[in-house]
Amino acid sequence: MDIRDCTTDSGALDAASVAVSNGKLIVLPTDTVYGIGADAFNPAAVSNLLDAKGRGRQMPPPVLVGTKETAEALAESLPQAARDLIAEFWPGALTIIVKAQPSLAWDLGETAGTVALRMPDSETALALLQRTGPLAVSSANIHAQPAATTIDEATEMLGQSVALYLDGGKAGGGVASTIVDVTSEPARILRQGAIEREKIAALIELEELPGSTTDEPGSASDAASGVTEEAGSTASASAEGVSETADTDAQDPTAP
Repeated sequence: MDIRDCTTDSGALDAASVAVSNGKLIVLPTDTVYGIGADAFNPAAVSNLLDAKGRGRQMPPPVLVGTKETAEALAESLPQAARDLIAEFWPGALTIIVKAQPSLAWDLGETAGTVALRMPDSETALALLQRTGPLAVSSANIHAQPAATTIDEATEMLGQSVALYLDGGKAGGGVASTIVDVTSEPARILRQGAIEREKIAALIELEELPGSTTDEPGSASDAASGVTEEAGSTASASAEGVSETADTDAQDPTAP
């Protein structure tokens, strides 16, 4: 088990990049929680990531990007709602589900043609993404266990399934990203995380919460659970990957 302190080891990010290029799994700190990552364009590595977490292809991982321009390249098109959210909240704790560029040579799982994208507000994560390109990243934990906020929690759960662990101290705020599906109108919050509903509703039109007559601030956890157990929408597969109940990258990954 290789654990590198990325706050003091100048070669840690290069070592992680090499591991990723060799199809290995890594764990990295983000601005929310720790994530387990793999080359998004290596189907075998992505499959190993899901196996390490004890999850199936029906719960595909989100993709972390290092620039807003990368999101443009990975999406079939970015609707205005996505552009508004990106302009306001990226880099930051917001995951956006969009329709994936159909020409991409990747296999994240049963995504129904969508992809969950996020640009993290973390110098370490962004520096790594500059070296590796887009990474499939889920919360660093076993399915149905809390997301790791320290490297010790991550190693205890994931052990030898991960080739290299980047230790950046306690991760971010410990609350996973908010997930918004913009593949339909109005947009939907599939998981309430670090960014509050009212801040999103101030920018774009949102689907009303169940039982609500107005689009008031509130928790989207019930809605996220409903779509997961992320059904019926084109974003359902990606949403399943990012809105586990206890695996909560929301409490992901799955968006971290």
